[in-house]
Amino acid sequence: MKIAVVGTGYVGLVTGTCLAEVGTDVTCIDIDKNKIEGLKNGIMPIYEPGLEALVKRNYSKERLHFSIDLAQSIVGSDVAFIAVGTPPGEDGSADLQYVLGVAAEIGRNMNGYGVIVTKSTVPVGTAEKVRSAVQEELDKRGVEIDFDIASNPEFLKEGAAIHDFMKPDRIVVGVDSERAQEVMSKLYKPFIMNGHPLIFMDIPSAEMTKYAANAMLATRISFMNDIANLCEIMGADVNAVRKGIGSDPRIGSRFIYAGIGYGGSCFPKDVKALIKTGAQNDYRMRILESVEEVNDEQKSVLFNKIVNSIGSDLSGKTFAMWGLSFKPNTDDMREAPSLVLIDKILNAGGKVVAYDPVSMPETKHMIGDKIEYVDDQYSALDNAEALLIVTEWSEFKIPDFDEFEKRLKNKLVFDGRNIYDKKEMREMGYEYHCIGSN
Repeated sequence: MKIAVVGTGYVGLVTGTCLAEVGTDVTCIDIDKNKIEGLKNGIMPIYEPGLEALVKRNYSKERLHFSIDLAQSIVGSDVAFIAVGTPPGEDGSADLQYVLGVAAEIGRNMNGYGVIVTKSTVPVGTAEKVRSAVQEELDKRGVEIDFDIASNPEFLKEGAAIHDFMKPDRIVVGVDSERAQEVMSKLYKPFIMNGHPLIFMDIPSAEMTKYAANAMLATRISFMNDIANLCEIMGADVNAVRKGIGSDPRIGSRFIYAGIGYGGSCFPKDVKALIKTGAQNDYRMRILESVEEVNDEQKSVLFNKIVNSIGSDLSGKTFAMWGLSFKPNTDDMREAPSLVLIDKILNAGGKVVAYDPVSMPETKHMIGDKIEYVDDQYSALDNAEALLIVTEWSEFKIPDFDEFEKRLKNKLVFDGRNIYDKKEMREMGYEYHCIGSN
């Protein structure tokens, strides 16, 4: 099969690379010439464990190609994935200009039957807009070419995307023709041979499934953070509560860890978009409105703890920050809680010295030299007032506490991810503040 993937961001690059890994002929297309040339030379535009090796291998085997020429790449393709960005507009709705722009370009250049698949996260009803955009261009050309539209939302976790694609929990595909279902079944056959489910449904249901999945996960996080805040007030320990409720198979243990809020490219954007979709249809998504409100407030929890311990005037005080990305194993800084914390500390007169194993270049790209960056985690501690744990990278979990003793000005730790044992920290003489437990 010949596949075109338009967009070499997180979703498009992972999708194209993994499809090439099972022997499919894939061309990944992007308008950014520098990005495409970089990929040809093995330079990744994103950090994702295992991706670089996979890209290099499949490019060298000539199963994976990179191009800026959509017109040429789309010709003869059996499936064309649209995997471009859908950034939130000012009102929270998903901006579809890039998706529909690609659809129109496909319509201007396709020369035979193909399935055009929305891989980007898009609101319900987008597939019909894509269909109309393609058909309008075909009409302008005065040609009759059969095509089908499908929705195939991605469920990739940043930091585990290769595993998620190669061994998926499920593959959801929305179609409205038997022909499209046959094509998509053939495409995904290598991924379902070990029992991973391929679920076909109507297109609107597939579009909604992606939003509903992310909104549910975001809800679990905000719910647990709300419980954590109440635990602190009532003298309970959210870590014990989590174990207690997580053992119930109806609830499970995933996504019920208290912290300083969710971030990233998906949860914030998709929650906003689903709230907006409800509003556009005269329905108020009350639970999701609360999910968003709790998450926004949770990003200030660690700063509030700092103020309660040290005071509101942080002039002349330096804070060591371990972790910047919104989660470990990614360099994604979009909606990262660290950005909120940094701004609050700087506005209070403080200074931040940060270390993150991957995301410091991306952070510097976003905020410049507002903070100081260091090359190892312990250098960040030098003469710092306190240590702030913001991202739960594995290398932070069993640190050398002798270095803490040598470098930190005070034995003061604010743990936004609950990676240390409260009792052990306090037995070592630390003033230790975590989430959901006093």
